[in-house]
Amino acid sequence: MGCLMNRNQVVSRLLLLPLVMSCLLMACGEPKQAKKVEPFNGPIEEINDVKLLYSEAALLKVKLTTPKQYRYVNDDRKYPKPVNIIFYGPTGEELTTINSDSGRYDKAKDLYTVMGHVVVINKQKQEKLLTPELNWNPATKKVFTDKRVAVISQLTGEKLYGLGLDANQDFTQYSIRKPTGVFNVEGGAGL
Repeated sequence: MGCLMNRNQVVSRLLLLPLVMSCLLMACGEPKQAKKVEPFNGPIEEINDVKLLYSEAALLKVKLTTPKQYRYVNDDRKYPKPVNIIFYGPTGEELTTINSDSGRYDKAKDLYTVMGHVVVINKQKQEKLLTPELNWNPATKKVFTDKRVAVISQLTGEKLYGLGLDANQDFTQYSIRKPTGVFNVEGGAGL
């Protein structure tokens, strides 16, 4: 009566049985853990041909240029290509230039750091400063480093070396923390 099946129905049920069994076995397996998604730590913005200008009382004081800037979520910035900085005097003349291989800006510390072959040219004193790293704080208008430095007078050829430097931002005044070097000293009376 109702139990009779034709041969095609039996074959189709037999073929369906392994499929149903495999679905049941997969359902009984261990639950899969969701993959943890790590937060994105890369740059959120990329800018080409950057020019940053700092001014006081409508007078240009500092100009920073670089071919590329990456900005991050915390507003830190990285400059993976050469960085050029010009410090200007009160009448708009160029006082000092800084060239480096790369740089970065730490927003929390309000601190710019240039790295690589850092070359500072003080045009008034005609001095060249070489160091692997230099920091500039726009709020304090101070430049400093804990790294080795060399200052070369382009007028006399004197060379002054040291470990660490503190300067005002235009390099018209600076002090080397642990100086060594060869320089001329003019003799005075009684010496």
